[in-house]
Amino acid sequence: MAKSKSVAFEVDCPCCGATLKIDPEVKAVLSHKAKPAVRTLDDISTGIAKLKDAEQQREDAFQKSFQAMKSNKDVLSRKFDELLKQAKEEDPTKPPPKPFDLD
Repeated sequence: MAKSKSVAFEVDCPCCGATLKIDPEVKAVLSHKAKPAVRTLDDISTGIAKLKDAEQQREDAFQKSFQAMKSNKDVLSRKFDELLKQAKEEDPTKPPPKPFDLD
């Protein structure tokens, strides 16, 4: 019995855009050719300016998060006071609501 030569075929990856060469007989990828990287910067000074801008954005986000954490104690304290006030206003003899009406 003579084996027929199977022809490998090429497929473009939908995720990364790479070209894959696949052999259907052995069901394996024979080669992988990555998509060439697109150059985003033409000048080094533009890249440095973008890095400095990104650094400033990170610093601003950190300061905002830091202030939120500092005020977190006050927020939790006020929430606790509000819930305590609501608990005192409710009737303690009232039964809790039933999730299912079994009666």
